[in-house]
Amino acid sequence: MVKQVIRTIVLMLFSHLSYSQVTPDCTTAVPICNNTPVNGGSNGFGIDDFNGAASSGCLERTTTGYIESNSVWYRFRTSASGELGFNIGHDSSEDWDFALYRASDCTNLGDPIRCNFFDNSDNKSFVGVGEDPTGDSSSVHYEDWLQVNAGEDYYLLINNFSNVNSGFSIQFTGNIFTTNPTDALDCSIINNLLGAPVAACEGDSINLDATTTGATSYEWYSDTGSGFQLISGETNSTLNVSTSAQYRVVVNTPTGNIISDVQVVFNPIPVTNAVSDELFCYSSNIFDLSTKDSEALGIQDASIFMVSYHLSLADAISGANPISKQFSKSPGQEDIFVRTYSLTNPDCFDASQNFSINAVVSPELSFDEEVTLCENSAGIVIGETMPNPAYTYAWNTGEVTPNISVTEAGEYTLTATNSVGALHCEASRTVQVNMSQLPTITDVEIEDFQANSKVTILTDLDGDFEYRLDDGAYQSSNSFADVSGGMHTVTMRDLFGCGEVTENIVVVGFSPIFSPNGDVLNESWHIDGLSELSSPIVTIYDRYGKLIAQMTEFSPGWDGNFNGRPLPSTDYWFKLSYLDNDGNRVYAKYLQSHFSLRR
Repeated sequence: MVKQVIRTIVLMLFSHLSYSQVTPDCTTAVPICNNTPVNGGSNGFGIDDFNGAASSGCLERTTTGYIESNSVWYRFRTSASGELGFNIGHDSSEDWDFALYRASDCTNLGDPIRCNFFDNSDNKSFVGVGEDPTGDSSSVHYEDWLQVNAGEDYYLLINNFSNVNSGFSIQFTGNIFTTNPTDALDCSIINNLLGAPVAACEGDSINLDATTTGATSYEWYSDTGSGFQLISGETNSTLNVSTSAQYRVVVNTPTGNIISDVQVVFNPIPVTNAVSDELFCYSSNIFDLSTKDSEALGIQDASIFMVSYHLSLADAISGANPISKQFSKSPGQEDIFVRTYSLTNPDCFDASQNFSINAVVSPELSFDEEVTLCENSAGIVIGETMPNPAYTYAWNTGEVTPNISVTEAGEYTLTATNSVGALHCEASRTVQVNMSQLPTITDVEIEDFQANSKVTILTDLDGDFEYRLDDGAYQSSNSFADVSGGMHTVTMRDLFGCGEVTENIVVVGFSPIFSPNGDVLNESWHIDGLSELSSPIVTIYDRYGKLIAQMTEFSPGWDGNFNGRPLPSTDYWFKLSYLDNDGNRVYAKYLQSHFSLRR
């Protein structure tokens, strides 16, 4: 798994400022870089940045008639090379899509290099490029990592397709932040005395520095939702802040005033509650770690805080290598380290708790679940023939041995138990003992009814059988290829020698369609191979059972007429009879079929 280093762009919580860094148009895209908070939400779709196009990558027109729907545009520039991704965190009940363009000009965006439009019917909290931070490696809401070079410009379009719009955060990820943790993205695109907006955690102290050569005085203001208010007594060139607000400095100089604003957002730090150890019976290799989320969160809001799990404390602290919530667990004990973090700023986290998972092996029973018992036999042995001496065994018959001998049909259930202390891991397996039945041929399928045909023996019985054509060798397959025309015998028997059955069949050929329309082709319907039979007679019927025609091996075929009048285009049925070796007239048992007349 790729090591994830996250740089966060957090959700702004001030409603009256929510549009100051949200723009629905590419030409006014908000510049972002390392540790830059982005206001959440979106509002309308502004101008049509795609000039009436029907689609852009995976995004298509919405009911508004535009590709954009509650759209937000951002831009950023890389200042290093490597692997780059991002997570767009949002309320799990909402549906957010995105398209990423490698471009420096809104009039020449081209096709997106990454795009995702899957609906959020599975209630995921992230969509983006790279890896889902929850460890869900199968999420359809993630596109492949992006390989970037220094100096590349990008535009990011984020669309909202929900009826609600609670906002979102953006978190940059990838090894580009391992090699360049402070300058992976170019902040020079943000021209501001106080620098880029700041994402911090509660309890942090952020120093805003407005030092300006030649300044005569400084005035500091803050806006927490009701407009900028002067911060009394703050006249230095720097200001330490610890609460979320929009801050402004007015720098007085002999040549005029300089005014600069910056956003600072402090996200709450969660507390990881104690998580109980798990002792359970191992019956599959998957343990659902999401069942532990509620323990770690306690009463904390699951829509604000996330929980990830790691195999080491170092990984939990750094947020690297989160393991899948569908954890592939091997038998035995393993320590799991818990990281609880802010959805909008994963740098605000607590990794103080861990718990153990101890998976006790459940017995595996591997004997056959269905066996055949021939009538009048001395019995058959069922159950485990290679038992584990550490397990105990018990049958529903009251016997306590790994295997038993049975002489009657029925269901026999064996339960094996592996006990570790007070934990008892059990596995049961039922054997269905069937008394042998005389093999029965339900049907014989003669494919295509050609002179050399494929013959398949069909039966309704469940069992182990083998098959033979005429005097040939027995085979496990119930199909025979290239069977010549004429009379044949097919035999079916079970592998335990409990019986066999033989049937006589007739293989002939006929066309499923004929068209007596005067074009010389397919003018009559006939059966090939009748000469291989003794005194064959073919009778033809309509769908109501009315006798239409009768043919022998010497007949030229049926021309589609009845009493000299042409019959309509439809399906007709036929039967074939012949004399068997004892001189009895019999019908070909598996050869009652139909054909079509077309005009």
